[in-house]
Amino acid sequence: MKLRIGIIGAGPSGLAQLRAFDSLETKGQEIPEIVCFEKQSDWGGLWNYTWRTGVGKYGEPIHGSMYKYLWSNGPKECLEFSDYSFDEHFGEPISSYPPRPVLFDYIQGRVKKSGLRKHIRFNTAARWVSFNEETQKFSVVVDDLVNDRTYTEIFDYLVVASGHYSTPNMPYYKGLEDFPGIVMHAHDFRGADPYEGKNILLVGSSYSAEDIGVQCHKHGANSVTLTYRTTPIGVNWPEGIKEVPLLKNFEGDVAHFSDGSKERFDAVIMCTGYQHKFPFLPDEMRLKTHNCLFPDHVYKGIVFNDLPRLIYLGMQDQYYTFNMFDAQAWVARDIMLGNLPLPEKEERTKDIEKWMDKSLALKTHDDEIDFQTDYIRDLIRMTDYPEFDLDTVAAHFKKWLKDKDEDILGYRDQTFRSVMTGTMADNHHTNWIDEMDDSFERYFSDPETIEEEESPKKEALVK
Repeated sequence: MKLRIGIIGAGPSGLAQLRAFDSLETKGQEIPEIVCFEKQSDWGGLWNYTWRTGVGKYGEPIHGSMYKYLWSNGPKECLEFSDYSFDEHFGEPISSYPPRPVLFDYIQGRVKKSGLRKHIRFNTAARWVSFNEETQKFSVVVDDLVNDRTYTEIFDYLVVASGHYSTPNMPYYKGLEDFPGIVMHAHDFRGADPYEGKNILLVGSSYSAEDIGVQCHKHGANSVTLTYRTTPIGVNWPEGIKEVPLLKNFEGDVAHFSDGSKERFDAVIMCTGYQHKFPFLPDEMRLKTHNCLFPDHVYKGIVFNDLPRLIYLGMQDQYYTFNMFDAQAWVARDIMLGNLPLPEKEERTKDIEKWMDKSLALKTHDDEIDFQTDYIRDLIRMTDYPEFDLDTVAAHFKKWLKDKDEDILGYRDQTFRSVMTGTMADNHHTNWIDEMDDSFERYFSDPETIEEEESPKKEALVK
């Protein structure tokens, strides 16, 4: 009987798993029967932008945290697919920090070329999973949201690729219930337009706080204040953005901080992270972890140690993204097909502990980059995923961190060289701080045409 593999989620991780199997089919090898369940109406996971917040068309909690005007906050050369380059997709050099529509187009290019859509059942939400010890098979109960139908599928292996940036961690501060302005989590942020002329408080010191802060500043917020619990982001902030210590409480629209300062705000955005949440899994199958570089209980960061037929993809805190998901998916594929035998549980546990001990010893961001680089190198050695120059990618990441420290509003204007093709990125026709349109059409506009269109506007401003 043909092996059946179930995948929950058609974001970058789930698509990586589909692509890993497709890479065998293109070599003439038979692949298992694969069914991927995606609760959204299209693939892409977090890259699939929606204007909706709260719940979607069919009453499901909104999965994505994507917002308008999001540009890549890391060099595209650090996430490039090893088997599908930006050159192959676009046919010309592009900038190192493209906007969401351009990156989403790139993600879709590889899966469209591979014809993977046939494996995906859209608008289908996983409801419950059970595992039969006797048959060694999973039962997956799903809801067909469009037809309001519940049914069950049986699989030999199950891949959980549902991500961990969709269930907000929403803290409470005394007096918050009486704050008269907007209070939301970054998960529900859909763009900086509503905050023009406003004084914004961002709670957190994560990448989301950093990026939402500079987006609001760029699009006309009167002031942006970031409050941190233990460590500030600490970059060279421009006038109009500042960091203050721990938020203590609110009195009306006034926030009080641990250093004794206080300030009045129009809106509060919680950039306080996300929970690893798997409501479709029973307790004994759930990965229980905080956001870290190497979660416990998963061998090679992939195989659930207590139940090796259960695979998790993309559950780490991430410097690397798309190509790390690929490396994981290729290893998971070979394990599921029996081409990569698993060690006994005791040996797997020792390997997990080794990587966790390494991760706990990390002190700097550069250390973290080196750790994740070594992790991906370890995965690639195990399978036939096309190798690439990881050391240069790590160097790109370290330069990116330095660029941000020096110029948080200008680092996206820097360019990097692809380790896949050797192509040097092009400069975007407009500096990021001045580029107010993130559309695909604007991004690929002819610079001369843009100059002709904008000249009359500039002349009118002078007059």
